[in-house]
Amino acid sequence: MRIKGLLRLLKNNFMKIHFIGIGGIGVSALAQYYLAKGHKVSGSDLASSEITDSLKKSGAKIFIGQNLAKNLAKDTDLVIHSPAVQSDNPEIKKAEKLNIKIQSYPKALGELTKKYFTIAISGTHGKSTTVAMTALILMKAGLDPTVIVGTKLKEFNETNFRIGKSKYLIIEADEWHASFLSYWPKIIVLTNIEREHLDYYKDLKHILKTYKEYIGHLPKDGLLVVNEDDKNINKIFNKFSIKKFSIKQKERERLSKILKVPGEYNIYNALAALTVARALKVPDKISFKALSQYTGAWRRFDIKKGEINDKRFTIISDYAHHPTEVSAALIASREKFPNKKIWCIFQPHQYQRTFYLFNDFVKVFSQAPIDKLIITDIYDVAGREKGGIRKKVSSEKLIKKLNKSWMIYLPKEKIKNHLKRNLKRGEVVIIMGAGDIYELVKKFSTM
Repeated sequence: MRIKGLLRLLKNNFMKIHFIGIGGIGVSALAQYYLAKGHKVSGSDLASSEITDSLKKSGAKIFIGQNLAKNLAKDTDLVIHSPAVQSDNPEIKKAEKLNIKIQSYPKALGELTKKYFTIAISGTHGKSTTVAMTALILMKAGLDPTVIVGTKLKEFNETNFRIGKSKYLIIEADEWHASFLSYWPKIIVLTNIEREHLDYYKDLKHILKTYKEYIGHLPKDGLLVVNEDDKNINKIFNKFSIKKFSIKQKERERLSKILKVPGEYNIYNALAALTVARALKVPDKISFKALSQYTGAWRRFDIKKGEINDKRFTIISDYAHHPTEVSAALIASREKFPNKKIWCIFQPHQYQRTFYLFNDFVKVFSQAPIDKLIITDIYDVAGREKGGIRKKVSSEKLIKKLNKSWMIYLPKEKIKNHLKRNLKRGEVVIIMGAGDIYELVKKFSTM
């Protein structure tokens, strides 16, 4: 009886959890959380990646490919799926048939936010970097946070997750499909708000209304940290306990001297993290030291050495895919390398974004402080595109509208040979996009 009772106790405390879309940057972090807590984790994805390989090494059972429903064990306690997974997914259908509890990634993460003192970093741009900066400050201050972030960090051994022993949880709160409405934080940070994810939101008014609802999740003793320089943020807050951050000359000078990551946008990210730290009574001395040691994140202005045909050059790998992010990254690249010839290789992310923000992309690239531009095919995100929109927009149409001799369209498989023929020594190549364009970085990188 004692053995049976112990088995029941173990069953109640440790679960068997299956993740659908486990290779996603958010879902994989949650999988790591449950692995760290001792649960048995399995997961599936359409293709293997560095992330799925890492999870496998950490003890997760990984299934790759199509028709994966057969791999869902009958004794699974919980299925967690990426928001991009459709309701007709075979694994979802099998889980329903077996009466297994099913949660989307936002819902599952939302349950965690209720158990911790959660700090949610939100906004159109800068979330991952602000999460990373805030986490490093709290780590240096001895507050030992658990962290779930949308990129890999050197400080987390090149993963997107850190397990801590304190009450603090820092998360990247995504606005896509209003995912952040599942979260219940004690502190909300708003970095900026722009028109984005127009495959879900009708317009800016709809976006602001949803953010306002999200802010309403704060408890009475909660705190809202906002960028007061952002005009859209200033439209939505009023009655909450608020701490504001803004770039003022004195702070700008101090941060620009210590930050290793370039760009005014990173000064804003640092100010957001600094404001949170001050609210938690972390001394500025600790915060500034932590910020000075931040070296950047995977695909966030990630500088590497490259080589092709014995010609050495500088690579910048960047995740930018919204026009504002693209502009900021290109301006930062010129600030960082004022006297170098700069190439940009850009992979648009999603047909909807490219279609709705087409004129913004034209404006950004027309004004970009670069010397050469290659735009490759639009990255098609499975499960997130409407059929008819593919016919309305393309990279070729974007290049035609730009109409500059130094801007060309190339399929991804032809870019390498083009660079072999045309790249000189000592140039800078910024490889940009949120899709699989980073595979080019791996082909050229020597570090």
